Amino acid sequence: MTLATLHFPRTEYTDRIARTRKEMAVRGLELLLVSDPSNMSWLTGYDGWSFYVHQGVLLSMEGDPIWWGRGMDAMGAKRTVMMDHDHIIGYEDTYVQNPDKHPMESLANLIKERGWENSSIGVELDNYYYSAQAHLTLVEELPNASIGNATGLVNWQRAVKSNAEIEFMKRAARIVEKMHQTIFERAEPGVKKNELVADIYHAAIMGADGHWGDYPAIVPMAPSGMDATAPHLTWNDERLRKGECTFFEIAGVYRRYHCTQSRTLFLGQPPQKYLDAEKAVLEAVLVGLEQAKPGNHCEDIANAFNQTLNRLGFSKDSRCGYSIGLSYPPDWGERTMSFRRGDFTVLESGMTFHFMPALWLDDGGLEITEPILITDTGVECLCNTPRRLMVKK
Repeated sequence: MTLATLHFPRTEYTDRIARTRKEMAVRGLELLLVSDPSNMSWLTGYDGWSFYVHQGVLLSMEGDPIWWGRGMDAMGAKRTVMMDHDHIIGYEDTYVQNPDKHPMESLANLIKERGWENSSIGVELDNYYYSAQAHLTLVEELPNASIGNATGLVNWQRAVKSNAEIEFMKRAARIVEKMHQTIFERAEPGVKKNELVADIYHAAIMGADGHWGDYPAIVPMAPSGMDATAPHLTWNDERLRKGECTFFEIAGVYRRYHCTQSRTLFLGQPPQKYLDAEKAVLEAVLVGLEQAKPGNHCEDIANAFNQTLNRLGFSKDSRCGYSIGLSYPPDWGERTMSFRRGDFTVLESGMTFHFMPALWLDDGGLEITEPILITDTGVECLCNTPRRLMVKK
């Protein structure tokens, strides 16, 4: 029995599980503990703001996955996962943030009850949601198990999106377009930054084209002036000023699928160096997009972009793109592929990226970025937002 309203056909979850098991077999794993909420959702459909406590999905080589988490969140699992209720296991609340006992003791008991205590178990060691204490407890409670690192195992299975996932991302694209339109319409000298961000959030949650907006994995990045020389500052209550730039790194989101895009707004007449930087970035983006096609490598895009940027007098010492899709806080990246020298991942049709050729100058920043889809013949930019420095005089 299930009360869940699934957003994908059950056959799609079956395929995802089969792909994951294939990689488990390659690595010699008999059991996988998935604690990343993005991976939990991708495998089972689970969707809830419960990742601040210990939870996970257990995937063995047979049968449906098991959702395990805080007892009060089990009803949320019943409302969202594709498994029957006997595959939803909640632990009692005395395990929550209690220095005298740890939820992993409960998980270890569940693993023992299912006869997996002697198994080769993969865990996501380098993950925001799997703590050092969680690992120590699990190892202590399961002395006969072989517990190893399976970080990224599920993430990599998510790299090529299904048609249904791509449709969700295109809905998110329409939302982020609306968000950028709202910024350009509302931003004026004297407008308080927090009030503008409130308008951005309103546009994001109201959605577009009849599709509602979900919450983003990262809050809007919206620094102005000297604050925009740093990539990851958010907002404050200061007023927008003429003669200053503000970049907006934001995402439209539909059912946890992100379409991220950045644009930079300059109030007044931009200095020549901003116009020069804009020209260099736009030319370098076009050259990079020419390399975005099946069979090429991630580094081909980065190399083409950086060579053009350098020729035009600018440089970027960080990656210029990364894989995007289904995400939960604190990151909307998939933590797999990057556009940078040395990443030889082969591009395939159905992969989605945030092409992120941002520059941070000595008195501000310039972000003109594109969410892209690798197609059978090349690349598709998911958004129609004008690709330029947004100037409002």
